[in-house]
Amino acid sequence: MSEFLLALDQGTTSSRAILFDRAGRELAKRYVGVKQVYRRPGWVEQDANEIFESQMKAARDVLFSMSVSAQDVEAIGIANQRETTIVWDTRTGEPIHPAIVWQSRQTERICQTLRERGLEDFFRDRTGLLLDAYFSGTKIRFILDEVPNGQERASRGEIAFGTVDSWLIFKMTEGRIHATDPTNASRTLLFDIRRGTWDKELLEALDISEKILPEVRNSNGNFGETKIFGGSIPITAVLGDQQAALFGQGCFSPGSAKNTYGTGCFFLLNVGGKVGSSDRKLLETIAWCLDGKSDYAIEGSVFTAGSAIQWLRDGLGLIESAEESARAALSVEDTGDVYFVPAFVGLGAPHWDANARGMIIGLTHGTTREHVVRATLESLAYQTYEVLECALRGSGLTLSKLRVDGGASHNDFLLQFQADLLGIPVERPKSLEVTASGVAALAGSKRGFWESKKGLATLVGESSRVFEPKISEDRRQAQLEGWKRAVVRAKEWDQG
Repeated sequence: MSEFLLALDQGTTSSRAILFDRAGRELAKRYVGVKQVYRRPGWVEQDANEIFESQMKAARDVLFSMSVSAQDVEAIGIANQRETTIVWDTRTGEPIHPAIVWQSRQTERICQTLRERGLEDFFRDRTGLLLDAYFSGTKIRFILDEVPNGQERASRGEIAFGTVDSWLIFKMTEGRIHATDPTNASRTLLFDIRRGTWDKELLEALDISEKILPEVRNSNGNFGETKIFGGSIPITAVLGDQQAALFGQGCFSPGSAKNTYGTGCFFLLNVGGKVGSSDRKLLETIAWCLDGKSDYAIEGSVFTAGSAIQWLRDGLGLIESAEESARAALSVEDTGDVYFVPAFVGLGAPHWDANARGMIIGLTHGTTREHVVRATLESLAYQTYEVLECALRGSGLTLSKLRVDGGASHNDFLLQFQADLLGIPVERPKSLEVTASGVAALAGSKRGFWESKKGLATLVGESSRVFEPKISEDRRQAQLEGWKRAVVRAKEWDQG
């Protein structure tokens, strides 16, 4: 048996490849950036070929760095940005339109038309999702309308749709496999999460041909073999990145939860083997499907989180690095009553307001760069508080601690402020690569490396730090009231 597992973690701003050994140790990792294109306000697109090529470069680089050949790799696991939508020509393997990124709001008009037809509850009941531009179904409709003869080509089976996992699998298997897993399928607006199948009535509502859809296989299923690295390696696990992080954090029991601070914030609460009864402003989704059995989660998706810190650096030049943000925030006692609502592409959960716009409010002559930086970091914690409160209220579950990961969770100031707002401990693992370790554990279990859930103790290990809440209840409530007032102002933007 080969000694290594290769995890591919294709995200919104970078493609990662991480190599693990049989003991679950992270041996090496490589990152390759992926550009985003903003053709119009609110539109976010990527080059699908760049997504694939960047992921392959990261994988080749990490194998080369350890002098590991394809013969030494037992299996590959894939985790991916989820709702990002790619449509390609099945004969040439070339994309027919730029990939529409999950953040993009360019299909809001299609969503509004569906709402006006009275279909909001129909989609919600079948898919667990809201009718929002976030999800893949309306993105497919947009592309079919945009490209010449798109609808006709779809009906003839000449083009294929996939989320990023499907696109990578198709390219890595040289067109032999067109497949996805239930965690990704459940983010399309086309998948019945209770029956675990594509839904003909949902397809009819969006006028999308079933011929373009990938086959849905178990998350720990067989996704073919790739020979792209010089030898044959099986692909044995696929999970959407947020579900991979939930798995990698060991959140296997109902009432366990994680929050990922990435480009956006993604809170997932495990609710077990039945679809959770959530607040209707949150999402019901598949956590994973192992050997034909699905577990479910309630999710709150925040559109703008780490990308707001990036904006401070690249857009305003207020900081030179993300690491500098914590130092700037700690240099002042508070924000001076400044609040920042980073609604660059509208507001996600629990507001789902596509027309809201970003707002910095409470500025005075005494406001400094440091106040604005601190308000930006605090905005990530406020948004997480909103979705967590909603999830617990809707599910009836309680939460004893919040497990966290993602790039911004390196920031001690942010995590302490998060614990203060929530009133519960916030736990950060030693390795923040939980998305990769989660899908690696799943891939390895399929090949007999370890029992998937038991092996996670080896892969994730102990927490590196626990942040305990420190502030008084009066102060916490005052801060939350200020945030709520700021959000109201941001949502009033489109009302003239």
